[in-house]
Amino acid sequence: MKTKVLKTLSLLIALILVVGLSACAKPAEAPVAAPEPAAAAPAPAPAPEAPKTDFVAEAVNAYFANMPADIYKIAEKDFVEKVKAAEDMIILDIRSAEDYGKGHVKGAVNAPWGPAIAASLDKLPADKPVMIYCYTGQTAGQAVATLNMAGINAKSVNLGWNLGISKVEGIADLTETTANDFPAVTAVQVKPEVKAAITAYYDGLAAVKGTTYANYKISEDEAKKLVDAKDASTLFLSVRKAEDYAKGHIEGALNIPFGKGMEQQFGMLPKDKKIVVYCYTGQTAGQAVAGLRLLGYDAVSMHSGMGTPATGTAGWLNKGFPVVQ
Repeated sequence: MKTKVLKTLSLLIALILVVGLSACAKPAEAPVAAPEPAAAAPAPAPAPEAPKTDFVAEAVNAYFANMPADIYKIAEKDFVEKVKAAEDMIILDIRSAEDYGKGHVKGAVNAPWGPAIAASLDKLPADKPVMIYCYTGQTAGQAVATLNMAGINAKSVNLGWNLGISKVEGIADLTETTANDFPAVTAVQVKPEVKAAITAYYDGLAAVKGTTYANYKISEDEAKKLVDAKDASTLFLSVRKAEDYAKGHIEGALNIPFGKGMEQQFGMLPKDKKIVVYCYTGQTAGQAVAGLRLLGYDAVSMHSGMGTPATGTAGWLNKGFPVVQ
């Protein structure tokens, strides 16, 4: 009996100890959550790309925007006087090598109309004027425009060799048959994009050779056929003075008078039509055609323009073709 009481007492004591120890035990701490990583800052937006400069359009527009009072031309008599005075200049004859060999202005170098003109860019000076002549002034007009767009100070001789220079008194004494080499000069630095565009311009002559639009030109007779047919794919553009346009122009023709600032009106011209440009004798039309083609227009000039006494029987009016007011 005594033994049983002791066992019971021992069990009771053990139970009390367990409960006491449990009560004194430190409760387990809840685990601390790791801090969430800070959100990454958003990547900065890429800077917008600067618009690329269209150096060709810039050169073309500057050519017209900065047009001098002499419209990049020199009178044949004034040119001959400069030759007599042996002025420091480069004379560029762009007629065929054969015609150059038969007789040319004293001191002139030859770069026949076509790719040879683009090839001459590295041979022309940045610090001297360049005088250009052809047969009647029309292809010289195109050449003068492209050379000035390359940064060369070039002017075309009015009416070229056939209608202008050869008729000036005393020219025989200033004519030679000896070929001249390009002189050593400090060449103008042409922007690569402009040089490539000018090269493509002259290379493109091969594609129109033997066609109605050879040399980026069209004859008055072929132009009249387009007018008579009311060809909707063709647009005529007069670059004569507004008062002369008002007196009479080719039916349907628009008018952008040739001169400083004319480039501001080019935007009204369509790029999906053939643009036939005409002036008085074809020379300023040649300049306009060069600029328009480099801007992406399909432009050609009309041979001899509307015509003047100097062009003889050539020219729209000299042929008796009709005009409207």
